Amino acid sequence: MSATTIREAQEKDIPAITAIYQYAVLNETASYELDPPDEAEMLVRMRFLMGQDYPYIVAVDKQGAVIAYAYAGPFRARPAYRWSVEDSIYIDPQARGRGLGRDLLKRLIELCEEKGFRQMIAVIGGADHAPSIRLHETAGFRTIGIFEGSGFKFGRWIDTVFMQLRLGDGRHSLPDETSYPGTLYK
Repeated sequence: MSATTIREAQEKDIPAITAIYQYAVLNETASYELDPPDEAEMLVRMRFLMGQDYPYIVAVDKQGAVIAYAYAGPFRARPAYRWSVEDSIYIDPQARGRGLGRDLLKRLIELCEEKGFRQMIAVIGGADHAPSIRLHETAGFRTIGIFEGSGFKFGRWIDTVFMQLRLGDGRHSLPDETSYPGTLYK
């Protein structure tokens, strides 16, 4: 049996997801939130994404504990962006360095391609966040821009790195408007 399993997230995973995200909010620049949301808010967010047919997955260890999670959501709220998704990946600090980010991102890309999305955008907090940038580069993302000093957290200005990956045909063919992958704009 593998050391970890990747599966679709479930509502019962919210306490672990909330704890992982809370650590990121309080200690890192991966999220630009300043106050970590509680379990009720995290559940609302999960339900929204999954209810709109966006993928939301977790990595669980041999004991069944959630040690990382990832999801794709709308890149922007305007309908013209409906074929593009933004990825998010969060890993318990004790579980880092095991390839979970790579495994979660690979599966997230597969799920988004299966659903018919055409572009995946990574919005990385901190141009110095080398592990996240390397992870996305390894998966085939390319840097498309850096918004210098666009975030302010922990008493300092933080650059935001934008990276992009073409999914499926990307912009090289028209999407089938009758089979939009999500439900947000139907």
